[in-house]
Amino acid sequence: MSYRRLGLRSDHRRAMLRNSVTSLLDSEKINTTETRAKEIKKIADKMITLGKKGDLHSRRQAHSYIMNEMVVHKLFTEIADRYRERQGGYTRIIKMGFRKGDGAPMAILELVD
Repeated sequence: MSYRRLGLRSDHRRAMLRNSVTSLLDSEKINTTETRAKEIKKIADKMITLGKKGDLHSRRQAHSYIMNEMVVHKLFTEIADRYRERQGGYTRIIKMGFRKGDGAPMAILELVD
């Protein structure tokens, strides 16, 4: 299997990933578990690649996944311009220890400057 199930049903997993990618592109930094961060990273890098293409089809593909129209606009203007010369690796995962309640490994997922 090429993706992690994350202990969720498929519709719940898709909604959680869409919300997380939208939040990451909006605030450029989120705190989450390591396994979720690894899944979000794959999708966010694909969205930034769509933003770099910049054509109408790419914008519609991004809009079908990202939940907020203002975030799509930010992706295609600010974020895509920032990574115009970069050939991938737009995000970074920084491990930050374990969650107090259940001991899950936590991480910060952020866009590389």
